Amino acid sequence: MADHLPPKTVVIVDGYSNAASLVTAFARRGYASTHVLSTPEPRPAMIPPRPEDYRGWLVCPDAAAVDQVVDQLHALDPVAVLAGQEPGVPLADMLSERLGLATNGTALSTARRDKYEMIETLRAAGIRCADQFKTDDPDAAAAWAVRHGRTPVVVKPLSSASSDNVYICRTAEEVADAARRVLASHSMFAERNTEVLVQEFLSGREYAVDCVSADGSRYLAGVWESERRHIDGGRTIYDMCVLRDPDAAPVPALNAYVHTVLDALGIRHGPSHAEVIMTPQGPTLVEIGARLNGSMDPDFHDIVFGTNVAELVAHAYTEPTGFARRFGGRVYQPMQAAAVYHAPTALDGVIAAVDTGVVERITALPAVHSAVVRSGPGRRLRPTEDLLTSPLRFFLAGPDEASLRRDRALVDDLKDEVYRLL
Repeated sequence: MADHLPPKTVVIVDGYSNAASLVTAFARRGYASTHVLSTPEPRPAMIPPRPEDYRGWLVCPDAAAVDQVVDQLHALDPVAVLAGQEPGVPLADMLSERLGLATNGTALSTARRDKYEMIETLRAAGIRCADQFKTDDPDAAAAWAVRHGRTPVVVKPLSSASSDNVYICRTAEEVADAARRVLASHSMFAERNTEVLVQEFLSGREYAVDCVSADGSRYLAGVWESERRHIDGGRTIYDMCVLRDPDAAPVPALNAYVHTVLDALGIRHGPSHAEVIMTPQGPTLVEIGARLNGSMDPDFHDIVFGTNVAELVAHAYTEPTGFARRFGGRVYQPMQAAAVYHAPTALDGVIAAVDTGVVERITALPAVHSAVVRSGPGRRLRPTEDLLTSPLRFFLAGPDEASLRRDRALVDDLKDEVYRLL
């Protein structure tokens, strides 16, 4: 009889990018995944979810469809609803709330997506945060920068990711020009930018802080120092993200600060990925998402940590008490040094072929765990200006940081040979 019982179900909303790792992690615990898409069609700028990975596939493109989708999900008796990636956060909040499951709730959903509301929510809670201003007028953006009295300032969309359309501006003219560019564009989630955010520039080192929560019991899953490089046009791009010793400064301070941010934004369940600047005044939030770190690779994280965030999330949702007992209040303990290198390119042209021989030479380097070739024949390769236009990603692991940097230098010698252009 047991063979005929329906599988236990979880629901993943907008399973873009590495959300496939959640499907695998829940499956290991005996749960089938049903997918809900929050738009009529997958968002074009993101790696789409694969229908074959899911037991079922529903579409909830607007508020009018929510009741029907809730009824369909009720029939599956799911144990959890969670966002696969950033665009799915509001709908996952709504569906989990409506279904009476573990939920971060809808009261603060906007503050978990809209960067202006996010920071203002922290301000209201008395948490250190950036000065900021939002507007739909480039001249008003420039005027605020002048009133602010300190340069540079940062201009960016209210809701995007992957350093999309983020500008560092030093004059009022640069602010107005950057604001016009943002307002004339769509976010990486194919949403029109109707307003622009201007924030004070936070001086200091940037860190990515990843956590997993089960009803407010939290585990610090990783802290990565984000190294950046400047490019033309007031832009900076991610370079290497280097894992930091959990016992060394500033990791304990970052952990404590991010816990206050999670509380203020009502993130009590599931994964979170925060970007924080360690300023002279202390940790200060850039932004946070109630979702996986987009660079989380399960195989890589398994060899570095002995587990990965997707597995931790599945544990938190399916056995919250056991998760809290084993992981609550604890921090990661890496087994080796690790880094993720987002390789840039200055090449511009149509790709004729990927040289797999070069890729093999790179992955044969001792510290290179794996390489992600993010483009292919027939596609246009453009000079890197953000994470979306970084054409290669390398996962590095080894006995110490020096060994990672030595092999990263060798990767730099070879990376522009990976793509052959027409």
